[in-house]
Amino acid sequence: MPCISFRFRQKADKMPKLTETYAKKLPHSLAGTQKYWDKEIKGLVLFVGKRSKTWYFQKDVGGQTKRVLIGRYPVISSHAARQTALELALEMGRGAGKVAQVGAPSLEIAMEVYLARPKLRSDQYKHGVRAYMENQLRDWLRLPLDEISKSMVVRRHQELASKPSTANHSLRYFRSIYNHARRTHDLPECPTMAVEWYEEKPDGRVILDLMDWRRAVDFLGNPIHKVFYEFLLFTGLRKSEALTLEWKNVLDDRIHLPMTKNGRSFDLPINQVHHEILAPLKPHSRTWIFPSLKSASGHITGPEKMQWSPHTHRRTFATVALEAGIMEEIVGRLLNHTPLSITGQRYAIPSLEALAPAMQTVCSELLARQKM
Repeated sequence: MPCISFRFRQKADKMPKLTETYAKKLPHSLAGTQKYWDKEIKGLVLFVGKRSKTWYFQKDVGGQTKRVLIGRYPVISSHAARQTALELALEMGRGAGKVAQVGAPSLEIAMEVYLARPKLRSDQYKHGVRAYMENQLRDWLRLPLDEISKSMVVRRHQELASKPSTANHSLRYFRSIYNHARRTHDLPECPTMAVEWYEEKPDGRVILDLMDWRRAVDFLGNPIHKVFYEFLLFTGLRKSEALTLEWKNVLDDRIHLPMTKNGRSFDLPINQVHHEILAPLKPHSRTWIFPSLKSASGHITGPEKMQWSPHTHRRTFATVALEAGIMEEIVGRLLNHTPLSITGQRYAIPSLEALAPAMQTVCSELLARQKM
């Protein structure tokens, strides 16, 4: 292994062309991170660590070095990384009077450029966009955007009609990618203008009998999954927020989420009830609240299914809160919903201490309903 590593370092010193074959054969670093720069595309670099290989694009702009994450290899192929780097070089280099145009990018390349935006929302959002493109629009990924027609878009939307939400989300994410590409490419109006969006009826189900829920949770075979559902009900957190929660972000009086679905951090007040729910899990992992030895991420990703979905637990939290007399605005704050009014968004921001009594009320009501 040391000989192979040395051989690759020698090639890296000569700035190789970062082809798919080269990236695949590169050994993982034994210590630290090795950087391999492409000899043809200035700024394209592959970071190779002990466990992962990651594509970046780096360029000096206005006297400052800007580095943009392209994505992990092999999820992002060498071809996609190279095309994305070319797009980023064009976008960063464009200035007054520069109107250079290149051919329309493929959907795959346009997606990577869109997802590489530094200010783009959370990792969860990025994962969702990529999943929809790779699952519902996979056969379009290598097509240039200007070859994806209105009739193709309408037909695909109709093919997905059995799942209206999936159909709408797939084409709306496509629209976001397409319109972002129009900033730097001469493209016509997005073909989704021809789509008649399906009406999406929200699932308003809640857990009506919490004694029945208590019996079902106690019946779960995996104790970590049991605590997961308890925790969801008593916090109202989204499924992904709970699954990826780390011990370092569980404090005495709050849970700190560094990044949420709406692109900002969030602090949720907690009390003794929450600490008692989580207490059985402390011996299992120093990092993850809900660990899993079988998962590559280190935490569970697919908890054991119940009669009630994870999001039903979130709706139940909100419903019980309202029925307990808590104002709708406060319930929205506990759920980390973005207020509709400018005042709510920018000025009226309740403190953690102000929200704590409401959380205590919800917890007390949830406990009482399990004993009725």
